[in-house]
Amino acid sequence: MNFKLKYIFITIILLLSEVSFASFILIPMDDVGQKNHLKAYGITYFSLEKGNDVKWLLNYKGGSFLLEDHKEFRNECKIRGVSYEVISDTEALQILELIASPSQNMEAVTLEKAPKIAVYSPKDKMPWDDAVTMVLNYAEIPYDVVYDEEVLRDELIKYEWLHLHHEDFTGQYGKFYGSYRATPWYIEGKAYSEKLAKKLGYSKVSEEKLAVSLRIRDFVIGGGFMFAMCSATDSFDIALSAEGVDICEAMFDGDPSEANYQDKIDFDKTFAFTDFRLVRSPTEYEFSSIDMTQKRYIQRTADYFSLQEYSAKWDPVPTMLTQNHTSLVKGFMGQTTSFDRKNVKSTVLVMGENKTNEEAKYIHGVKGKGMWTFYGGHDPEDYTHRVGDPKTELDLHPNSPGYRLILNNVLFPAAKKKKQKT
Repeated sequence: MNFKLKYIFITIILLLSEVSFASFILIPMDDVGQKNHLKAYGITYFSLEKGNDVKWLLNYKGGSFLLEDHKEFRNECKIRGVSYEVISDTEALQILELIASPSQNMEAVTLEKAPKIAVYSPKDKMPWDDAVTMVLNYAEIPYDVVYDEEVLRDELIKYEWLHLHHEDFTGQYGKFYGSYRATPWYIEGKAYSEKLAKKLGYSKVSEEKLAVSLRIRDFVIGGGFMFAMCSATDSFDIALSAEGVDICEAMFDGDPSEANYQDKIDFDKTFAFTDFRLVRSPTEYEFSSIDMTQKRYIQRTADYFSLQEYSAKWDPVPTMLTQNHTSLVKGFMGQTTSFDRKNVKSTVLVMGENKTNEEAKYIHGVKGKGMWTFYGGHDPEDYTHRVGDPKTELDLHPNSPGYRLILNNVLFPAAKKKKQKT
């Protein structure tokens, strides 16, 4: 055998040997090892869609993912710009042994099945109107859009995960009346909502939205996972608490609100909030005392919230939901920016907070057999997002810690969960 043929033969043997031992793909999620954190979630979801289990390595290199090694996954990582390493069985075993050590605050959670995802949103909304829709598109994670008709037809039973778009579930049209009541989009939106309510058999939008809220509540109680941001958080709880009580003024539903309606609010019916005071004025851009937007005294440059640290082995649920490459996340505003700690129930887990302002930003809880997460603010990379502002280009923010929190929630229902201790 001449030298050239011998060289080719040895090279082939080495390549075959490497393939036989390299049987896992490690997707690092720390701050230096990953160049596109957001699309990494999409790769993980893609692997689950193909029927493969994935290990979510909690607190290991920022919450890394361990996938079975397939050429298709390597190619997708290259196409989508996701950093990855091909490691051997032995290397994967060493990582899992490290994680299993009682001295390490780490855990390997198995993700078993790609959750079927629904986004509750008006069908005419553009994807960039909502941070969750936008990041799902960017990460290439599929979802269905549902709205009132689908919810009231009990179609939520088809899904494991539901996101609530920035909706007003109280029937007050987002409390935009004071500033925008003469704008075409407000007038058209109000007319559309009234027409839809009538079509669905309700005389008022507030009554129809309450019916939708109750179906969503039942979805969670039955075992679903619900994620909400901005005004969908507090308006959802307010709607539940005001069941059977008219809190809408005449410009919203054609008749006056009930006298002394504050005294009729039932806080036992809510998911997250208690002892809040409703804002009665129809011209004030606020629902209640829950929101901290008008009570904040902090400069933008100093506006951050900190993520809590949990025991990965004992409390894998909040540990999954807080996985990140930083424990300090930039704050961002919204109609509901964050939640007054005084109005958060003691049974609710506060996973992210700004202690300076005594405000909760990122909270989680259990309802029946299901779970929910509320995240204050509109867009993690658009600090003061306002009506008509341009869309956020996520290609400019592929490593956004604020958006990572959203995607943690998206993957969470795929996990084979252990019982939470906290």
